[in-house]
Amino acid sequence: MLKKRIIPMLLLSKGRMVKGVEFDNFRDVGNPVSQAKIYNSLETDELVFLDVDANRTGSDFDKMLAVIDAVSEECFMPLSVGGGIHSIEQVRALVKRGADKVVVTTAAIESPTLISDIAESFGRQCAVVGLDVRVQNGRYVLHSHCGQRPIDTPIEAFVQKMDALGAGEFIVNSIDRDGTQTGYDLNSVRLIKSLTKRPVVVAGGSGNFSHLVDAFKEADADGVGCGSIFHFGDNNPIRARAAMMNAGIPMKKIK
Repeated sequence: MLKKRIIPMLLLSKGRMVKGVEFDNFRDVGNPVSQAKIYNSLETDELVFLDVDANRTGSDFDKMLAVIDAVSEECFMPLSVGGGIHSIEQVRALVKRGADKVVVTTAAIESPTLISDIAESFGRQCAVVGLDVRVQNGRYVLHSHCGQRPIDTPIEAFVQKMDALGAGEFIVNSIDRDGTQTGYDLNSVRLIKSLTKRPVVVAGGSGNFSHLVDAFKEADADGVGCGSIFHFGDNNPIRARAAMMNAGIPMKKIK
């Protein structure tokens, strides 16, 4: 049985960590390299870094590379990196600096063949497709540019297309739940898992360990993306992992 994953998601803006609510009103929450060192010491399953400026206001890709360089020198866990990735050259630069996976969201919509290019060049496991969604008129609507632009393509058709092109994993992120700490949108996980056999990670809404348990047990999520639950308060991945194991969820054991 595949082990479930608990994944801290670190949002970046101008080289700093930030956290917002519903993809807006971001505030500074610390140094990403220092935080990555802490997660490394806690034997975290993996980290996800997402640049929130890249598709909103534009950002310096070199600054992202500098962060990943610094993190890779200090940490020894899988790294996923996303935000404004739109070319195979950028992917190559990130992989060279230690990224194991790249998360592509807006470019997957605008330039879908980038997913197949990543899969062919670096293996399917490297190509992670981000799905930023809102519930509108009773349906999940994809959004690009960090949640700013709704997309007409039905999410069902989009996920199946990404799967066919070589996506190795999906991260479904609820814009409505982001930063609210009210729990994940479990129906979004169920929907995506009905469309693909690839791993599905859920993000947006974690506030306590019961939310993680619900994502694993009720929606069969393969991983949970966590932000506020670790940024604010005294929770950490070791405590989260222990809580999951106590709930009977298969987790990777630490040494």
